[in-house]
Amino acid sequence: MPHSMPFKPRLSGPVNWLGLWTLCAREIQRFLKVYAQTILAPVVTALIFFAIFTLALGRQDEVTSGLPFALFLTPGLVMMSVIQNAFANTSSSLMIAKIQGNIVDTLMPPLSAAELTIGYASGGVVRGVLVGVVTGTALFPFVGIHLHNVWFLLFHALAASLMLSLLGTIFGIWAEKFDHIAAVTNFVIMPLAFLSGTFYSIERLPDAWHWVAMANPFFYAIDGFRYGMTGHADGSLGTGVGALVCVNLVLLVLCHRMFKTGYRLKP
Repeated sequence: MPHSMPFKPRLSGPVNWLGLWTLCAREIQRFLKVYAQTILAPVVTALIFFAIFTLALGRQDEVTSGLPFALFLTPGLVMMSVIQNAFANTSSSLMIAKIQGNIVDTLMPPLSAAELTIGYASGGVVRGVLVGVVTGTALFPFVGIHLHNVWFLLFHALAASLMLSLLGTIFGIWAEKFDHIAAVTNFVIMPLAFLSGTFYSIERLPDAWHWVAMANPFFYAIDGFRYGMTGHADGSLGTGVGALVCVNLVLLVLCHRMFKTGYRLKP
């Protein structure tokens, strides 16, 4: 009988790069396989909103904050698509895995809480940014977009995608059925997105509602993105950058903690 070699566990080092890459690739391929639903459908929705506000409501000749209304509206529509799809990607991925019972396939491999957080969030970030690029490209022929500051544009697109990906991860772990995710989408994500200056300038709001809008982190994502595209901002750009960084840090810590403790993931 040949002498059998003793079993030695595979060492992955301080970071399991192979496992992390595999999780990232799985989350990206998951939404790419149904691109008509995850990428093309949001673009059609944005085009419908654009047509309603500029054509059906007769606002194509209106000027908002010194900008043609169509140009003012476009960054809001792009960012709204980014926000909704980044959230949907992570929340649906976790929810489906929990309901189907295959979440264990993700928890069993030697992936740390940080790697799980990054892996899931990466899928949402890629989907959010990709939907934003496709939506912006689809709207380009109608508004002739001129990029004012590419770095602000990229930062706010990535920061907003990460923020909503992490929120989707948190609520995906918390939720026990799809009704919970639907409730969060309808009563939290959608109102925050619509009441953040997507279709209007907050300068027109009464003082009380103006301060409510300033407390909405979605507003800073849209406002900074609009500045990067048009050069116009309703709020403080420095405050917006600081707010997005702080919110994302808090959400990263919370996601890490939830994976670390196995909250609603482990029996």
